[in-house]
Amino acid sequence: MQAASNYTTDMDRPSPSEKRIYGLNERDRSILRLVVQNFIDTAGPVGSRVLSTNYGLGLSPASIRNTLSDLEARGFLDHPYTSSGRVPTERGYRAYVDELMEQIQLSEQEQEVLRSQLTDSISDAERLVRESSRLLSQFANLLGVAISPRLSTGVLERLEVVPLSSNRAMFVISVRGGLIRTIILHVESELSRSALDRVVLLLNERLAGLTLDEIRRTCRERVADLHAEDTGVVQLLMDSSSMLFSEPAADRRVEVGGTDHMLAQPEFQQPEELRELIKLVDDEAAVIGLLDASDDEAIGSARVRIGSENVTAGDAENGVRYSVVTAPYQRHNMRGTIGVIGPTRMDYARVISLVEGMAALLSWSPDDEIPLV
Repeated sequence: MQAASNYTTDMDRPSPSEKRIYGLNERDRSILRLVVQNFIDTAGPVGSRVLSTNYGLGLSPASIRNTLSDLEARGFLDHPYTSSGRVPTERGYRAYVDELMEQIQLSEQEQEVLRSQLTDSISDAERLVRESSRLLSQFANLLGVAISPRLSTGVLERLEVVPLSSNRAMFVISVRGGLIRTIILHVESELSRSALDRVVLLLNERLAGLTLDEIRRTCRERVADLHAEDTGVVQLLMDSSSMLFSEPAADRRVEVGGTDHMLAQPEFQQPEELRELIKLVDDEAAVIGLLDASDDEAIGSARVRIGSENVTAGDAENGVRYSVVTAPYQRHNMRGTIGVIGPTRMDYARVISLVEGMAALLSWSPDDEIPLV
């Protein structure tokens, strides 16, 4: 699995010649990087003695203390309680992710486990979503989240209409890739089986191969001339196309795994933090709103949002104590999202590598070569 290299943040990752967006000189960069890495590893404040003793910085303890004080004054570090050590602020983490973090590679064993586990699930859309969230949580020791692909961008494979009574019918929308949506509607006229089969055949000739979004927008003009064959289904299809071929958020499948991993993090030991975490995990619409990628985000490219960058109206007063790393994946022209939710003190380099690798594997189909992610 290749090192993660595609991730994006709220600002584009700078090239080496542009790494001055935070105004950090080489000493600032070295010390800030070490403080963030130590805090990620230990969850404890990092002092000048630790930096002076454990790393060959070639600086006196006094010089290190001065640099720590300067980084604190500029908003990259904070000074908790009466401790002499520092901890990263959101700005410090942001600078670390944007400029200072080294990219990493998963081990050969980890790569093989991911490939084999996902390959076994690749033909089952629901199982694939469930398995990807479980694997992310297992490998990151944080919350792994997977959101099923958006049906609206899926290609209609077949439309079926199944009579349930004299005036009720179930519409079965099968999308390429194995996803199915069913809706029961009231039909004004009685449904003759032979007439219904003829109409459904004509509808499939007109609509199969189009995306659901295309059908939703152009259904009326594509099928309006079929009234001569109508059993009430054509008119119903035109009148209900916005509902039939759209996708309410409630229809998206969300899988969250690894709550126990998050509860083991020191940031979530207090009742208030625990309540906020449980509230988030229990609200699927909130999870979709937090993680779902926009259409302009590149497939397989991770996005990192830290702390207050995830603020919604509901979070504004309480603050946000977590970071989110997400990447869109694509299956049969449908886009879904995978990601990891963890404390702001997460191992960003490893999580980015995991999320981008998983997105690449989820975007793979049996007709392609297994990607080198």
